[in-house]
Amino acid sequence: MFRKNTKHQQPALISAASELPEKQRKRLENSWAGTFYREFFSRIDEEAFAVLYSEKASRPNVPVNVLVGLEALKSGFGWSDEELYENYCYNLQVRYALGYDRLGDGDFEIRTLYYFRERLSGYNAEKSINLLEQAFEQITDAQITTLKVRTGMQRMDSTQIASNIVSASRLQLLVEGLQRVERILNESARARLAENFAPYIRESAGHYTYRVKGKEAIQGHLQRIGQSIYSLLQEIRSTYGTESAFQVLERLFTENFNLVEHQARPKENSEITSGCLQSVDDLEATYRTKGNAHYKGYVANLSETCDPANELQLITKVQVAANNVDDSQLLADALPNLKARSDLETMITDGGYGGEASDTALQTEQVILIQTAIRGRSPSVDKLHLSAFNIKFNPEAKPSKITCPQGQTVPVQTSSHQKAFVTHFDPAICQACPLLEHCPAKPGKRDERHHLHFTQAEARAAERRSMSQEHAHDRHNLRSAVEASVRSLKHPFPAGKLPVRGKFRMTCMIISSAAMTNVRRIQRYSAVKIKAAQAILNEKDQPMTPQDSFFAALGQFLAGWLCPPPPYTSVVGC
Repeated sequence: MFRKNTKHQQPALISAASELPEKQRKRLENSWAGTFYREFFSRIDEEAFAVLYSEKASRPNVPVNVLVGLEALKSGFGWSDEELYENYCYNLQVRYALGYDRLGDGDFEIRTLYYFRERLSGYNAEKSINLLEQAFEQITDAQITTLKVRTGMQRMDSTQIASNIVSASRLQLLVEGLQRVERILNESARARLAENFAPYIRESAGHYTYRVKGKEAIQGHLQRIGQSIYSLLQEIRSTYGTESAFQVLERLFTENFNLVEHQARPKENSEITSGCLQSVDDLEATYRTKGNAHYKGYVANLSETCDPANELQLITKVQVAANNVDDSQLLADALPNLKARSDLETMITDGGYGGEASDTALQTEQVILIQTAIRGRSPSVDKLHLSAFNIKFNPEAKPSKITCPQGQTVPVQTSSHQKAFVTHFDPAICQACPLLEHCPAKPGKRDERHHLHFTQAEARAAERRSMSQEHAHDRHNLRSAVEASVRSLKHPFPAGKLPVRGKFRMTCMIISSAAMTNVRRIQRYSAVKIKAAQAILNEKDQPMTPQDSFFAALGQFLAGWLCPPPPYTSVVGC
């Protein structure tokens, strides 16, 4: 049964925190723990989590805000569950951050935290709603409002993250999948199929593949195990087809083999897609090559405020997706949420976020995208690029008018093939143009007008390039700072490898890390404000020199003469 936690709003008269000397107590209140309590813990809307609990009269739940707070602390400090629980029991700062004044209050077993995660995961699987993500956004919005953070200008960046899986070869995955199917069989089936399994269950999958050397040897082993898996799948499908181990093995076979006349033929590496299974323990992890590096896992994408007028910047949104999802799609997915929650007008990114998906979303949400770089080869300096032309788009996001660098404006028409666009420039004006030799618009064989052909994608790319060049000097530094935010998100996890598996758990940990990053930023911001206020007070407490005393007395006399207190009338008016 759900019950809201309000006990933390009434601190105990006698507690571990209250017994501290005043200096230490103030230091505790101004530390990350005090900021965490005020800016995160106290803002958690527990009612949103009531759907996870029974409505029947029963034993009340462990406080939701405590469980959510523990998730944030776990990710923020990179603790294991055991370290988290130990700090919860004995660390005064942690207990203060979670609203407990006395050691021993709020006792619960660590398995309660596991059950809470299970409920969150089940609700997400059923409703496609991540309650932890909703809580983070609700808390961040409240922080932005209270601290008056401007949200009209934001920046975005992505980074590769890995789940807690072993990097395995194709052969190792196949052997591991076969071994797991063998474990679910009953005794009679295991005895009947013993010959099929015999070569693959004598040792671990890692030891099996370690002994296989050379490309030809690997191909031979792939051929044999592929045929064994095919025969096994046909044999046990009717009995074990609904088992997860069977389905994983079937997926492995489909992704790694072609079936030719009932013979399994290993696919070439070039035929294997990036979405193929990377681990039998994490079915959602994918593969990606970026530059010269190879990654298995996920991509985390974050958005944060970057208005130069802000004294404090906060992370506003975190996304986690398969690492083969394009940055352009991540931007398109994030824009509706960011636009609804903030005053977003301008998004600053690197070159990876331009694309068809983001173009459509940017047009719909009326957000300007400024990229510090553009994908693809840079245009030749000896020729005019389409980005030198000013293209106007209609409400349907189609090009409607175009203006050349010399100011000639003409309408844009759909080409005869209905797959691109064409413009016709006046030949008389073009012939007198000083840029004629460098212009991409050329006269036709039968039509003397100068024609310029381009596609929708080229028009959008030109618009992005033009915007990037226009803001090349005043926006670059604003984007680069997001790299530090990315690092702060991944810092608690060595080598960017999280201690969990699966997209949902990865998302929860990255979101929790972002929440802790915001808390630390607010704490540093508050510390600067407190220090500045203290400096002013100290300055006021300094004894005045005789000269300072004279001018202070003169100021008071003039103020009293010009603006006397009622009922007297001012000489010159105030």
